[in-house]
Amino acid sequence: MRQVSAVLAQQLPEDVGKSGPLGLLLTVLLLIAVFLLVRSMTTHLKRVPASFDPVDPGQRVPDDPAELFEPRPGQQVLDDLRKAPLAIEPPRDGEDGRPGSSPER
Repeated sequence: MRQVSAVLAQQLPEDVGKSGPLGLLLTVLLLIAVFLLVRSMTTHLKRVPASFDPVDPGQRVPDDPAELFEPRPGQQVLDDLRKAPLAIEPPRDGEDGRPGSSPER
């Protein structure tokens, strides 16, 4: 066993297992890049709202009962539209009720 390790020690060059300056430079550059990315991400996450739900103001509760009976702006127009017919039909010509059909058939 000693002979195998002695042979392997003779065959290995001197710098195997040692890190060089290029590896250190690459590691430092990667750490700087990660630091800048984390800093950028935290600033972007601070801008994100806590919730994307729409803000619901809720219903307004009147202060006294007299406000319940006061007309609101546009209420008359809404009441007129509710009373109007939903659709206007053309006059029916034939017995089957379809417009344009003749009763002679």
